[in-house]
Amino acid sequence: METMPSTSDKILDIAQSLIVRGGYNGFSYADISGAIGIRKASIHHHFPTKSELVAVLVDRYRRQASEGLKALDESFPNPLERLKAYLGYWQQCIKDASAPICVCAMLAGEMAMLPEEIAARVRAHFQRLAQWLGDVLKAGADQGAFQLIKKPADEAQLFMATVHGAMLSARALDDPKLFNVITKPLLDRLRAADVGWNS
Repeated sequence: METMPSTSDKILDIAQSLIVRGGYNGFSYADISGAIGIRKASIHHHFPTKSELVAVLVDRYRRQASEGLKALDESFPNPLERLKAYLGYWQQCIKDASAPICVCAMLAGEMAMLPEEIAARVRAHFQRLAQWLGDVLKAGADQGAFQLIKKPADEAQLFMATVHGAMLSARALDDPKLFNVITKPLLDRLRAADVGWNS
């Protein structure tokens, strides 16, 4: 039996959709109030300030992302299949518009304007993701599945930047298929490269 989302969860869900649509500065408590039909005072009761609300939201997003990466580790022992599943998750999210862009990627575009407590959390998200990607790439290289041109940590940054850039391109041009067009060569290059990072 599914439990009904709490008011806090509803507020966070709406805030996340608003951030994905317009960024940190693109929404107000009035927008949330109108979306879920509660007074702004009620939102302030749960989250006294906007920065607190978004900090809690990013913490929740980071937990969900970590759980998702752990599930990929457990479900796909093969590093190549793990990366395919990671890309497939985002491809489907973008295709059905359920999560057309990573909320931390959206916030990263506003880093200079974000309160530090939010900016620090966004950085931590990308550090965790880069670590995971680096571990997957190294595992693939150790197993002979990948030949890396650069060190795993550098390859991870390239992979991560390409994925998030593909999200932006698909969004900017309103073409979900672009995500796959841009990201597919990532896997092809990993398998086709003939120069190892440690050579």
